[in-house]
Amino acid sequence: MEKLHNPVLLSEVLATLKPHPGESYLDLTAGYGGHASRILDVTRSYKGACLVDRDEFAIEYLRSKFPSEVSIKNTDFYNAMLQLLESGETFDIILADFGVSSPQLDMEERGFSFRKEAPLDMRMDRRQQLTADTVVNKYSERELADIFIKYGEEKPGRAKMLAREIVHHRPIRTTVELGEIIKAKSGYSKTHPATKIFQAIRIEVNNELGEIEKSLPLLPRLLNKNCRVGIITFHSLEDRLVKEYFKEVASHGEESELRILTKKPIVAGNEELVINPRARSAKLRAAQAN
Repeated sequence: MEKLHNPVLLSEVLATLKPHPGESYLDLTAGYGGHASRILDVTRSYKGACLVDRDEFAIEYLRSKFPSEVSIKNTDFYNAMLQLLESGETFDIILADFGVSSPQLDMEERGFSFRKEAPLDMRMDRRQQLTADTVVNKYSERELADIFIKYGEEKPGRAKMLAREIVHHRPIRTTVELGEIIKAKSGYSKTHPATKIFQAIRIEVNNELGEIEKSLPLLPRLLNKNCRVGIITFHSLEDRLVKEYFKEVASHGEESELRILTKKPIVAGNEELVINPRARSAKLRAAQAN
């Protein structure tokens, strides 16, 4: 599994969440099972494990690699949490890794990367209707500028200029075509000038921040007493939501549902960054149920 997808902050996750034999485990974004395989190597509690992902390719892989006793759900993490709450299930360890997996980025036809020619797709769940093509070719100039500012954290002037260029060049059908339009209107930068725009479109297509915002308050209800939750984020918008939620829910003294385990986010060390450069923006925050 590690060859297909290097799980970020793996040693840090293990050290922070401290899995023990017999503990139950919920992975809300299991992907290709990198974290899950190592945690289940410790817990050996396959009947107590639930792996969730909305990507059908990841689900197929998980089903082929884990014992049949492991529960595997092909849905988004918010709906999975609702289902688990309805059935009264709780867990000793919960992990959510909000990043796009390497296989998703590397599959050209998924349309996540501006470096590879592909249709504008970007859906994590290909059963949904909204695609990047719809966003790029159907959204108004103002709507595009708004998501570039909100989700790409672009400056308003640049966001409006790029939205205008995109509307002017419609129809735009491929990732490379979109990337080149953005690059042509940008100066030199260390990162590709389309990075933030692609991030913004991907977040819009998959409602990523909305899913996180709805899901965070459900976490304490799924955790057993004195048990742990870890969340890995990859950009400041996600991390801010997690940081503020943990801070708020831990601020009620003896009545607090969670106690924060990480005063500052844990980041990847130099050794991991050499092997897995995509870990450079990963941040791990963790809390424990009271």
